[in-house]
Amino acid sequence: MKVLVTGGAGFIGSHTVDLLLARGHTVRVLDALLPPVHHDQQVPDYVPAAVELQVGDVRDRAAWERALAGVDAVFHLAAYQDYLPDFAKFFHVNAAGTALLYEIAVEHKLPLQKIIIASSQAVYGEGRYRCEQDGVQHPGPRGEAQLHAGRWDPVCPVCGGPLVSEFTPETAVINPHNSYAMSKYAEELLALNLGRRYGLPTVALRYSIVQGARQSYRNAYSGAMRIFVMQALAHKPLTVYEDGRQLRDFVHVGDVARANLLVFEDPRAEYQAFNVGSGQAGTVLAFAEVVAERTATGSRPQVSGEYRFGDTRHIVSDISKLRALGWQPQVTLAGNVDEYLAWVRRQPDFRNYADEARAHMLRVGTVRS
Repeated sequence: MKVLVTGGAGFIGSHTVDLLLARGHTVRVLDALLPPVHHDQQVPDYVPAAVELQVGDVRDRAAWERALAGVDAVFHLAAYQDYLPDFAKFFHVNAAGTALLYEIAVEHKLPLQKIIIASSQAVYGEGRYRCEQDGVQHPGPRGEAQLHAGRWDPVCPVCGGPLVSEFTPETAVINPHNSYAMSKYAEELLALNLGRRYGLPTVALRYSIVQGARQSYRNAYSGAMRIFVMQALAHKPLTVYEDGRQLRDFVHVGDVARANLLVFEDPRAEYQAFNVGSGQAGTVLAFAEVVAERTATGSRPQVSGEYRFGDTRHIVSDISKLRALGWQPQVTLAGNVDEYLAWVRRQPDFRNYADEARAHMLRVGTVRS
C-alpha cells in the first residue's frame, strides 16, 4: 500500500514509518517541522531516504489535498500537545485538522482503506475509581481550592469519602479535563463518526504516556521522562509535582508503533477506540527514582508541592481489549529510560530545556504552588 503518515517526522510517527517500510509499504510523510519539536524546519536524521516528505500543516487544505493524492491509507498522528493555555490552537490543529481530512476524503471520494487516528488516554480525565460505599465513580476535575491546600486525591462525588484508582477501560465515562484532552476527544468523535457514516474504516488509539527515543527534548512542557532526563544530566533536582504519588501508565514508543500496525492490518479493529498502555501502574515519584538510578549523576527527585493546574491525579489504562487482538507491550520502564538516554547523549544540541519551560509555565499560571 501507499500510506500517508502525518507527523511522520515526529516521535510516534517516525517509529510507525519505520515499521511500515519494514513491512514493504510505500510511505509519504506530511509534517510541518514546527518548533518546539523541530528546529528551523530541519529534517531529522532518522527520517529514511525512502520516504516521500511533504512539508505542510494539517490546518492547510491544500497541504492535505497534495498529501492525500494517490494514497491507500492514512495514519493521522500529527498533533499539538503542550501544557500551555493557548486553547484555540489545540482545536485548530487536532480537531479542525482531522475534520479537513474527512472533508477532503468525502469530497473527492478517496478510496481510503484505513484511517488510524491518534487519540489520548487524557480523554478519560480522572478515569475510573471505586468508592467502598458507592461503587464505581468517575470524579470530575479537582478544584483550585483543593489543589492549593495540597489535598491531592479526589473524593467520592456521592459521599465525599476516599476513592481507589482502578484500571480504566474504553467503556469508562469520558470526562476530559484540559484543552489538549478535549481537542483529542473532539478529534476522535469526528473520525469515528464520519468514518462510519462515509464508509472510511477508522480506528482511534488512546495512547497513555508514550516515552522513548526521538521524543523531542526541546518540548519540555510535558513528558515526564524527557524532563527528568534533562534535569538529571544537568545535575539538577528532578521536579516532581504534587506529592509524586500520582499513578501513571508509561508505554514505550516501539510498543505503540506495533499497536498502530496491528489495528492497521486487522479488520476487527475498525470503527473502534482502543487503549494503548503498558498495563502497569506506577507513581511519578517511582519513575523519577528510576531515571535518577539510570542516569547516575547524583540528581534526586524533589517534591516541591507545586502542581500543574488541570492535571489528573491518577490514570492507568485497561489494555485488555487490544490484548485480545494479539498485542502485548514488551519494553520495560528501565529499558525505555536506557534507550532514551543513549539517544539523547548522541544529540549534539541536547541541553536542559526543562528549567526555562517550567519558568514559563509558572509565569502563565500552568504551574502553581
